[in-house]
Amino acid sequence: MTTAAEYGATSWELCVQVEHQYEGEPKEFNIRVTGDLHIGGLMLKLVEKIQIPQDWSDYALWWEQKNCWLLKTHWTLDKYGVQADANLLYTPQHKALRLQLPNMKTVRLKVSFSAKVFKAVTEICKTLNIRRSEELSLLKPLDEPQKKKKKTKEKSNDPIIEDILNLDNTAVTPGTAASPGLYSKTMTPIYDPVNGTPASSTMMWFSDSLLTEQNCNVLAVSQSNCPPEKLAKLYQPLSLVDKAAINAGWLDSSRSLMEQGFQEEDKLLLRFKYFSFFDLNPKYDAVRINQLYEQARWAILLEEIECTEEEMFMFASLQYHISKMSKSSEPQSYSNEPDIDEVEAALANLEVTLDGAHSDRMLEDITDVPKLSDYLKLFRPKKLTLRAYKEYWFVFKDTSISYYKNMECARAEPIEQLHLRGCEVVPDVNVSSKKFGIKLLIPVADGMNEIYLRCENENQYAKWMAACMLASKGKTMAYSSYRTEVRNIQSFLKMKDLNSAQAQAAPNLEAMEMNSECFVSPRYVKKYKNKQLTTRILEAHQNVSQMSLVEAKMRFIQAWQSLPEFGIKYYIVRFRGCKKDELLGISYNRLIRIDMSTCLPIITWRFSNMKQWNVNWEIRQVAIEFDQNVSIAFACLSCDCKIVHEYIGGYIFLSTRSKDQNETLDEELFHKLTEGQD
Repeated sequence: MTTAAEYGATSWELCVQVEHQYEGEPKEFNIRVTGDLHIGGLMLKLVEKIQIPQDWSDYALWWEQKNCWLLKTHWTLDKYGVQADANLLYTPQHKALRLQLPNMKTVRLKVSFSAKVFKAVTEICKTLNIRRSEELSLLKPLDEPQKKKKKTKEKSNDPIIEDILNLDNTAVTPGTAASPGLYSKTMTPIYDPVNGTPASSTMMWFSDSLLTEQNCNVLAVSQSNCPPEKLAKLYQPLSLVDKAAINAGWLDSSRSLMEQGFQEEDKLLLRFKYFSFFDLNPKYDAVRINQLYEQARWAILLEEIECTEEEMFMFASLQYHISKMSKSSEPQSYSNEPDIDEVEAALANLEVTLDGAHSDRMLEDITDVPKLSDYLKLFRPKKLTLRAYKEYWFVFKDTSISYYKNMECARAEPIEQLHLRGCEVVPDVNVSSKKFGIKLLIPVADGMNEIYLRCENENQYAKWMAACMLASKGKTMAYSSYRTEVRNIQSFLKMKDLNSAQAQAAPNLEAMEMNSECFVSPRYVKKYKNKQLTTRILEAHQNVSQMSLVEAKMRFIQAWQSLPEFGIKYYIVRFRGCKKDELLGISYNRLIRIDMSTCLPIITWRFSNMKQWNVNWEIRQVAIEFDQNVSIAFACLSCDCKIVHEYIGGYIFLSTRSKDQNETLDEELFHKLTEGQD
């Protein structure tokens, strides 16, 4: 038994500050401890000395000098290295945080400041009823850009949002089950599957949550449009370098908020980070689809992603339709398909598969290799030459295109064979002018080979464009999604066609009162008068006027996904052996090396061809190996290399998902693929 003298010789006084929820300044307490005292015992002694009856279960010890939480309660002070000079803070793990959602609405809720950001985002998404939380993350707000004039500094930091939705009491506390949100484990739809509005009758299941029907509508229903004068004041990225500055703000998913320097009541942005949207189902994803639509809408309005003028008015018409439907008090027509739960859907799918009647997934004849053949026009850009297209006979088979002088020469050797695996496919389309072109950037030894193809009509374009897109990913037309891709392209072209019979119909005179400047980017507000904008939006609206609310949102998201720049995040890097800075584009399926002066792609590397990647944490350099003995290495200049490393690992992780996982995430695998080795 240790004597009092021996205890005094081996013990010391440890100063611990305690943050109390009802008091401003933290109070200091001196506790007599020894090195073999475990953290749990220290907290017990502390609570006994505080003598304030309350629930202390959410409290934990924060070590300020080491910038870490002492969460392993069975570890001793010696094992953690805590000595008499340590400054410890006994503070709640869940603290209030202001989050700006993709719809620019700010919510205030309690978030875990001790859990890794990946886990904290999972808790946030459960509170907000957003499925697939692994696609989202937290982003630091961008500081005021230096390029702006002094007068713009006078504007408020948040010109759109005046009020804050307070969800402070909805946080998940230790020892309690997380709220299931607005979707149940059986995935039974619990709101209108057509207009996306949560059903009132189901709110009884979540009566213990502050996310009531009113609050849920704020998240699941599109909000009123931003006035054009406020829209014009918002920062618009002007170059890829500006976009790189924004992308440097992503938080480290493997560290906690507290470890990254954030405090209570700080403001962060909740955004979709990984543009690989899995199992996006209108029946279960009212909030998720609306927030995704809002992120896409703001990306278009602020020109964070480039689109043509024709596409801008198509997006504007969809926005107008969604805004009109959201404000309408008339009930929407229900889908003809009956609601079925996940088990019934799985049984029906199994029955169809066993019967062999699922024609979209199977080829009619497994020995029949699909191919396309037709006359197309080809152009190869050269310096000091006019764009002259020449007609050839093209044959598309597997992942390659061969072209011949004419159809009769198709049995001989082709003039050239183009291998599309790993290429960039860019639409070159103007429906109003009947221009249906495909731009191919094919990787070669010294960069990218640029080729333009011109189709005769939209049907021919849809077939060849879908085939090129699949081939760029290493897939053939035998792949099950080919027909779906063709239909999606045809539908996309139809929405853009202002010469169709529907678009030529007389516009609704009542709609002429709309504020059309809210639906296009400020650049078009300067280019056209309000009446011209209104007329063009209403013409385009005729093509989408029969869509339901949720269908219009899904079409908007699909059209956003079809843009050439979709999902590409830019970073300034310097490749090994090079003396100049370049841009690296990271997408859901590839890396793109981009010339900073011309902003044109130099070469593309597909994730599907990646063998391994690693990071030299001493010199902060990312090294990647691909098939065919191709290896690259680069240092990140616009951000820490951990952000790029996490992006690559995150996309690899998302590619492992499957529907049979039943909403569970392999969090350990995510951290294995994305954590740093500092």
